[in-house]
Amino acid sequence: MNDTREVVGACPHDCPDTCSLITTVQAGRAVRVRGNPAHPPTDGVLCTKVSRYAERTHHPERILTPLRRVGAKGEGRFEPISWDAALDEIATRLKGIAARQPQAILPYSYAGTMGLVQGESMDRRFFHQLGASLLERTICATAGGEALTRTLGGKVGMKVEFFAESKLILIWGSNSIASNLHFWRLAQQARRGGARLVCIDPRRTETADKCDEHIALLPGTDAALALALMHELIAHDWLDHGYIERHTLGWSALRERALLWNPERAAQVCGVAAGQIIDLARAYGTTKPAAIRLNYGVQRCAGGGNAVRAIACLPALTGAWRQRAGGLLLSSSGAFPVDRAALQRPDLLAGRRPRTVNMVRIGDALLGDADALAGGPPIEALVVYNSNPVAVAPESAKVVRGFARDDLFTVVLEHFLTDTADYADIVLPATTQLEHWDIHLAYGHTDVLLNRPAIAPVGQAKSNARIFRELAARMGFGAPCFADSDEALCRQAYGDNLDFGELLHHGFASLKIADAPFAEGGFPTASGHCEFNSEQTSTDERDGLPGHVPNREPSGQDARYPLAMISPPARHFLNSSFVNVQSLRSIEGEPLLEIHPDDAAPRGIVSGAQVEVFNDRGRYHCNARVSDRARPGVVNGLGIWWRKLGPRGTNVNELTSQALTDMGRGPTFYDCAVQVAPSSAPASA
Repeated sequence: MNDTREVVGACPHDCPDTCSLITTVQAGRAVRVRGNPAHPPTDGVLCTKVSRYAERTHHPERILTPLRRVGAKGEGRFEPISWDAALDEIATRLKGIAARQPQAILPYSYAGTMGLVQGESMDRRFFHQLGASLLERTICATAGGEALTRTLGGKVGMKVEFFAESKLILIWGSNSIASNLHFWRLAQQARRGGARLVCIDPRRTETADKCDEHIALLPGTDAALALALMHELIAHDWLDHGYIERHTLGWSALRERALLWNPERAAQVCGVAAGQIIDLARAYGTTKPAAIRLNYGVQRCAGGGNAVRAIACLPALTGAWRQRAGGLLLSSSGAFPVDRAALQRPDLLAGRRPRTVNMVRIGDALLGDADALAGGPPIEALVVYNSNPVAVAPESAKVVRGFARDDLFTVVLEHFLTDTADYADIVLPATTQLEHWDIHLAYGHTDVLLNRPAIAPVGQAKSNARIFRELAARMGFGAPCFADSDEALCRQAYGDNLDFGELLHHGFASLKIADAPFAEGGFPTASGHCEFNSEQTSTDERDGLPGHVPNREPSGQDARYPLAMISPPARHFLNSSFVNVQSLRSIEGEPLLEIHPDDAAPRGIVSGAQVEVFNDRGRYHCNARVSDRARPGVVNGLGIWWRKLGPRGTNVNELTSQALTDMGRGPTFYDCAVQVAPSSAPASA
């Protein structure tokens, strides 16, 4: 008998594409994961990473039973225990702490799964009922998200499919080939139709290689470039005056500011030729339709929010929004009518107002910094899920010291013994995407996707939602909402805003959005206009206009640390996910620092040699690759490797800081000054 079937699901990973998956199951085992050809954005194609998802699910190092620590924190030595023993111990410890001070308990999670059910449903109900500290989930996209909201009214933009019709595409801060594959296919389609592709990125990425032009600006100077483009649009009257008059707010003030930024001034700040800026402005001002694919790398600097605001103003100046193939896309997630109150049940707080801890500053918070703790009590218990903070949080030496505290009770829900799991007191085996129900939005297209479980949970794994449901029962939480099944939570996520039957039938459903949503204005701001001058911004900052905010640690400012470092993801990893998938790690090879020949030669650095990258926050050892993928004055520390897989047990986040962005209180990973020297140890150390 042929025991083979196919199950439609959704990719759970932090990528704009949110693909529809088809999993082939034989005898209860997932043997293949492929893209769904019936889903237009996926079109039957997956990235290299997710095409190996069956390998990840059935990985020999998968955690299959609850574990209790028997060694010192960080050693990664555990013994198997039963679910009853694990949940009883967790409930007993949390009850004891909550009886004294529930805010001493902190959840820590992010986008290890992008699913609404396994990422932000029963877990939030649990911590709301408990009265635990709230987590400010800012580690990826909040500066750009808040900037977009202040300018356009939400995380909204043009529909991704219409990039295929654009005649000029600016790919700004995005290595699309590696991190937005399905958009790249649309860009290639546009190019075959005569479009010009321009990549704006400090690194000469694989995407830059394939574009018609690469503008290798210095990190954190994107706002200066955008303002100079505005200068040229004004100087040559490449403006849509009718659109500006009817559909924007604050034009005269923005015009005055932009006229201060001639191409020569911006060229000096950005480290590019003035001619490149002039040519780009001419192309953008005279080519229709013109579109901008902006990504979140732009906003991981001190002035990241201002940079996104400045770039988001450009389409309204030229009236690019009038055409469906014109405008801008950073994120489409604001278009999804998710009923988060139904999922998360903030009413369970019952009037309590716990303090909020910013996840970017988890290192300081765990070490007792009063500001990072928002004036609240020390953290006594930490529950980590959908994240690997010891590897991914900035200034990781502090994060490690915090997690190593003997008086900190730590629970980790995981698939593998990650850097963070090594510091846990209890590790709980979680299901992968192939083993549970979930429902998804997207931030690169406008389809809702449903994920059905393709196989039974491997070993004793349980879904995140089930784990928190069972913990709630042991804590004595009797509200009916704690009995909701994972499938019921999927149905609650969109409520009456979506036909769940359509999702069950097809696996996906498209939102009804106009092809050119802002052709006649109608932005979801309070004014209904594209707000160049944001009233909300002016309440928080000096004025409401976007401006250039220099990096705190720019290239060449500190003689001790003359190089700027950015830390983009290695092509075959996604944050710290997939690092332990051997086939993918074999492709990446080893932790690498890309350094330009002009910077390598005076330091005596050659390709393949081990180097030491350092600043006041720490030291990181990796192998050097001398390459013009790095521009002069900037090095690229490709991440994010697990610390324990690095040459000396660290990774690139040993060097990054916990400083926050100008808006959104996000991280400044790409605002980091370092020095590089040959390592005193051999490359194999």
